[in-house]
Amino acid sequence: MILFQLVLGLLSSSTALVLAQSCQNYGLSQGSSCLCPPGFGGSDCSLPACSGTIFQGSNRRTAPAPGNLTSAGCMCQDGWSGVGCNVCTSHSACQSGYVSQNPTSGTGVTGTDVGQNNTMVCNSTPRVWAAGEMSCSVINPTLQAIYPGASTLNIIRTLDPTRSPMPNLTSLPTSNTIAAQLFYNGVEQFFCTADSCMQSITNANPSTWECQNLKCTCISNATFCGGVPSTDLTSVINKLDGTVTVTCDGNSTCSFGQSLLKSLFGPNGLSLSPCSFGECVRQSVIDAASNTTASSPTKQSNGLNSGVIAGLAVVGGLLGVALLFLLLGWLSQRKARKTPSNTLEKRGGYPLEWNHITYVIPHGNTGLRLFRRNPKDGQIITDDKVILDDVSGRVDPGQMMAILGPSGAGKTTLIEILSKKSKSGIITGGVSHPGTGSSPRIGFVPQQDTLPPTLTVSEALLFAARLRLPESVSEADKVALVDDVMEKLGIGNLRNTRIGDVGKRGISGGEMRRVSIGLELVAHPDILILDEPTSGLDSVSASKVASVLHSVAHDPEHPTAVIASIHQPNSQLYQKFDKVLVLSHGRIIYNGPGGFAPSQELASRGIPYPHGYNVADHLLDVASDPPAHLFQSGTSSGAQARGSEEGNGSLEKGYPPSSPKLPNAPGRALYATTFLTQLEVLSGREWKILRRDKSLFLAHLLVSAVLGVFCGGLYFNTGITIAGFQSRVGGLFFLGALIAFSTLSALYNLVQLRPLFLRERASGYYSPTAWLLSRFAFDVIPLRIIPNIIIGTIMYWMAGLAKDPAHFFKFLFIIVLYTLAMTLWNFLLAVAFENGGIATLVSALSALYQMTFAGFFVHLNSIPPVLRWLQWLCPLKYTLEALCVNEVGSGLMVVDTLEGVPVNLSASLLLKVLFGFSANAYYRDVLVFCAFIAGFAAMVIFAVWVKVKERR
Repeated sequence: MILFQLVLGLLSSSTALVLAQSCQNYGLSQGSSCLCPPGFGGSDCSLPACSGTIFQGSNRRTAPAPGNLTSAGCMCQDGWSGVGCNVCTSHSACQSGYVSQNPTSGTGVTGTDVGQNNTMVCNSTPRVWAAGEMSCSVINPTLQAIYPGASTLNIIRTLDPTRSPMPNLTSLPTSNTIAAQLFYNGVEQFFCTADSCMQSITNANPSTWECQNLKCTCISNATFCGGVPSTDLTSVINKLDGTVTVTCDGNSTCSFGQSLLKSLFGPNGLSLSPCSFGECVRQSVIDAASNTTASSPTKQSNGLNSGVIAGLAVVGGLLGVALLFLLLGWLSQRKARKTPSNTLEKRGGYPLEWNHITYVIPHGNTGLRLFRRNPKDGQIITDDKVILDDVSGRVDPGQMMAILGPSGAGKTTLIEILSKKSKSGIITGGVSHPGTGSSPRIGFVPQQDTLPPTLTVSEALLFAARLRLPESVSEADKVALVDDVMEKLGIGNLRNTRIGDVGKRGISGGEMRRVSIGLELVAHPDILILDEPTSGLDSVSASKVASVLHSVAHDPEHPTAVIASIHQPNSQLYQKFDKVLVLSHGRIIYNGPGGFAPSQELASRGIPYPHGYNVADHLLDVASDPPAHLFQSGTSSGAQARGSEEGNGSLEKGYPPSSPKLPNAPGRALYATTFLTQLEVLSGREWKILRRDKSLFLAHLLVSAVLGVFCGGLYFNTGITIAGFQSRVGGLFFLGALIAFSTLSALYNLVQLRPLFLRERASGYYSPTAWLLSRFAFDVIPLRIIPNIIIGTIMYWMAGLAKDPAHFFKFLFIIVLYTLAMTLWNFLLAVAFENGGIATLVSALSALYQMTFAGFFVHLNSIPPVLRWLQWLCPLKYTLEALCVNEVGSGLMVVDTLEGVPVNLSASLLLKVLFGFSANAYYRDVLVFCAFIAGFAAMVIFAVWVKVKERR
């Protein structure tokens, strides 16, 4: 009783009362009288007929007020049945009833007359030929528990009144209309009408009527309508509107369906059984209709409103645009592969010259900086941090230069500027290549070796060659180039050895350094710049690296300018450099030939060279605390030291608030390959990594199987009771929460791959978008979608959810969409936060937020308005709603007993009452997920392009 009253309270919250009629049962007013529908009489059509035949009209005997059909004398004569005696049961009853009102039409019925076209017959099937009556018992345990008496629904369906024997007496006055009356214990409770009907005929349902503009009126003080105040259904019945369906099968079972009734009593609405059908109609009408095409089947609603259809159209359009871009990419790839290229041809050497390079990290506000120099040592006097001060130099092809200096001298900053890396500070001066008419290819080897540990040496080098060489270079030429580079670097014997990492050893540190150099050499650089290539290596490995660089620089066929910053070279390593530039506090103290020339230069300037001492160590000792007169001006030839006259404290120069755009910066350069090729090569690497490192994939599969069995066992064979319904919703919520937390590993994987991506992006390997697509595809499919499908499938069938393929695949579809959305969300956090710990914390907190606003722990409508809007930003809310709607959409009925009252209600009603979910929200939720996926994807791509890049 409590549950039923709760339902009534909910349904009564918005009441649309129907104005009282001057004629009951929707009779037509004719001044002071009413033209009553078939089966009713009295001055206001409120009294049902209780004897006689349907042909008698107003002459029939009616039940005494208030229209109680159980009164004495209300008994149907032979040939007529149903409440109100409107349903014929024999041909003779129709013939005699008609003849009694039309004496000139004929007498009696003979065996040969029955088949004649002018003979009246009784159609006792659900199908209507002209206007048919039906009378059905209303069956529903919950309704019967509240109203234990007999409830009967009478319905007259009029297809075409002109075909009915006596229009207005045996039919309604208008085509394609219905009228219905519900009787309880023989007393009418309410009446309804609808128009714009269409009858459809199928093998499964011999008659289905779908009508529009339903309206119902509750009869005041009837048992249903205030006669029992505690269960007054007036507002509920008067609220019935919209579309109504009357569906009958071939077994005397029908249903009266309307949106509100379906939410109460299941997808078919109010169940009617048994039903009796009777229609008096001429045989000629049946014959004529049988010889023509039957009425077109009613177009059943697919539950999609205009907004959903528009959304699906947008999704389809986006898919079409994606296919178009794929086609354009394929055409671009074909064109690029046919375009000739001279990349592998030997090009003339490129010198590298830099003049008056100054690099300052500003402090405070931006704008034009003015500075003075100290009159004693010539250093800049400014609040800004000066890293390089007026540094110049030059390296020609076939020369190898070492940049020496103690820590903090500015070595790394200088080579990054020469490599045309983007810098966060202010750069003045210029970098040029005199005597050349085109921009050189500059290769840069960072100090740390960031390599893919799962690939072999040859695979890593071939990966670089495929992305850094043009499309037109054949695969055979790229393989030959990789083989040549490996032989030149002395790592040919490591061809099939995996690179490895800290967790799984592979090649040594020196070999890794040579592989890093090889990644640049396969791109055929004209200038090679390295940041401390021997740092962390033993003397033997350092010597091998130096020998490799020396051979690259002095290649007789392709001489290359090589520049390397060196922290503390030994004597043998130092002697391999042709030129030396020594920095101290960002300023030059020597720039010239290598060997013993620096010691001789310093000796001539008052700094004696200790005999037998390593020249490099001597230079570093001097650079650690140099006298002021050693600092040179910004010339490439090592001009005279600054005199005190240059440092008189006068205003010398200013530097602009932003760095000049250096040409050919890797981040701005066009990629050597097309987008589609980048995607293919990246996907090939991801596949190799996944195939060789199976631990993560197998762990996901194993855990998903275990969790699936655990969840299935926890919610095993949930029933259709109220508790079982709660378990179903709880199981679906648990599954959604599990997916939200399981996608955390996607964040961790991306954080791990960030350093490798930064190096490869800085070197111009590929577009960040191509990397994201390949990473997403090989993360979400094997590690997210497949495991979640395993969990969902095991749990679905063990828990006993909707047992039909359509609902199962709709269930999986939502699981896949939610997985995609949450994976992209974790991708976004991984790229938005450089600190992986912060990203993990935010992801966990977002999962808790979703659990709060999903609608399981708190009714969404009970949340204060100031916070209620947060539910619309909660993907788990749409997941739980779509999964629940899919489950109750299978026709799930809740059958239970509550405080002794039988409960037989549609689960969709409980879904709305207990959780605030709409029963028609599935496709809307699908569109919302598409919006989430598109939005997260756009934000991830934007964040990768803007945030995940080198910052030096």
